[in-house]
Amino acid sequence: MRKLLFALLVCVVALTVAFPVVSAAEEKESEVLDRAAKRAKIDEVADETLQRLFAENANAKALYDASMGWAVFDNHKVAFGLSAGGGRGVAVEKANGQRFYMKMGTGGVGLGLGVNKYQVVFFFQDEATAKSFIEKGWQADAGATAAAGKEAADAKTNFVNGLAIYQLTEKGLMLNADVAGTKYWLDDELNE
Repeated sequence: MRKLLFALLVCVVALTVAFPVVSAAEEKESEVLDRAAKRAKIDEVADETLQRLFAENANAKALYDASMGWAVFDNHKVAFGLSAGGGRGVAVEKANGQRFYMKMGTGGVGLGLGVNKYQVVFFFQDEATAKSFIEKGWQADAGATAAAGKEAADAKTNFVNGLAIYQLTEKGLMLNADVAGTKYWLDDELNE
């Protein structure tokens, strides 16, 4: 009887010790799958956004072709006098296809009321601009605007300070859409 009780005790202790290890391993696997799913969703939105931009603006395709890389962010912004927003995106080096997953945040004060969902597209003219954007992040200053809208985008076909920026909403390409007060940085979680 003692041998049976001892064997049962050993089994209970072994299960108690093994269960957290199995749970931790399963949790880690779940985190990896969750990260992979988040990256896949970001990539899907980025591809759809680029295709939509090219369909709406032929000059955007020409800038893309001339660029050494690009980034697309899917954003949400809420404004009730004060505005705040955030989102995620991906920056891609065209030469090697390497992807860097990033976050963005925005905030400000001004007239505004409502919720806005939009995508921002960046084309990088050179490697130095792309590298700086990815490694150091980027913060739009008060004068930063997106080059877009049918007439504005047709007229503005060059990079400015190494960047071409487009902003798309549900209504289409924005004319001089403001990206000021927005910061972009690497997403440590998705780049593991």
